[in-house]
Amino acid sequence: MTDELELLRDWDADAAPLTDPARAEARHRLLNTIARAQRHSDAAPGRRHVLRLATAAVVAVAVTGTAVLVTEGGDGGGRSGRAPGTASPRMGNVSAVTVLNGAAARTGRNERPVAPRDDQFIYSKRIIKETERGTGAVKTYEDVNWDSVDGSKRSLTMELGRVIWEAPMKKGEGVWPPRKWSELKELPTDPEKLIPVITDVGSSSRSTSDFTAQDWFDAYFMLGELLKWPVLPEGLRPAAYKALALVPGVEAVPGVKDSAGRTGVGISCPKSPFGKGKYLIFDPKSYEFLGFRDERTSASGDKTYIQLSHVVDWAIVDRMKQRP
Repeated sequence: MTDELELLRDWDADAAPLTDPARAEARHRLLNTIARAQRHSDAAPGRRHVLRLATAAVVAVAVTGTAVLVTEGGDGGGRSGRAPGTASPRMGNVSAVTVLNGAAARTGRNERPVAPRDDQFIYSKRIIKETERGTGAVKTYEDVNWDSVDGSKRSLTMELGRVIWEAPMKKGEGVWPPRKWSELKELPTDPEKLIPVITDVGSSSRSTSDFTAQDWFDAYFMLGELLKWPVLPEGLRPAAYKALALVPGVEAVPGVKDSAGRTGVGISCPKSPFGKGKYLIFDPKSYEFLGFRDERTSASGDKTYIQLSHVVDWAIVDRMKQRP
C-alpha cells in the first residue's frame, strides 16, 4: 500500500449534479473507505487526512466508483480491555460535553489567529511516541511539515520519520480541511450550521435533527480533521469543539496520557468507524488541548501500535523548509 493515493484525479467536472440521496450515499461510501484504509495504515497520528477532491464534486466520484482514496492516519482498530497509554479509569467523572465546551471557551479567550497569505506555508513540528502493544517497545519520532497554503506549491510532510512530497494541487482540486484562508473563513462559526455544511461538502440547508447515525459519524470524522489544522479563523475552532459536543455517543475517557506524559481526558466516539481507539486529549481542569491518541496495525496485521502525539511548534513561514 502506498503512503498516499490521490483522490479524484480524473473527475469530470461537467457531470450532472447529484440528487440529495445520491450525494448522501456517496459521502458515506467515501468516508467508510477511509475508515477501512485506516485499519491497515502505517501512517502517523495527528496529520489531517489529505483528501484531494474536485471542488463540489467529491461525492459523485465516490458513487461512480472512479475515486481512488488515500488516507493518512493511524489504525482505527484495537482490542478489548484498557489499552496502553491510559491510566486508571477512575481519574474523574467529567463529561465529554463539559470538556469540549470548556475547550471552546478557552480557545475563544486565548486564540487570536493571524491570516496566512496564499503564497506562504504552514510549518508544524509534532512529537510521536509509538509503543508496540505486544512487546512494549517504544520509538519516538519528530515529524515536521511544510504545507502550501493555497496548494499551488509542493508540500513536504513527514510520517513516522518518512519524508513525503505532495504535488501541487491541480485546477479545480481542493483538500479537506481547506488550506486557503478565504475558504476557511466561509465555514460557519455556528456549530449547528457548521455540521451540515461540512458533512454535505458545501452549502446545506439540512438540519441536524434530520441526521442519521451515519451522518453523525461523518460529522465526527470531518470535525476531527478540521481541528488538526494548526491555524483557523477566529471562532471556527471553538465552533468545531462545540459541534463535536453535539455528536451523539461522544464519550470522555479519563486517564489518557499524551506523548509528553501529561494525563488528561480523552474524547472519543467509540461507535464510529472512524473513532475506535482514537482520542483527542484535553487537560481535565483547564481544558487545554494536549494531543492525540491513536492506534495502528502493521501492514501484515500481526502487530498493533499505540501512538501518542502532540504539536510542539508551528508557524506561518514564507519558504519551504524555513523554520520560525
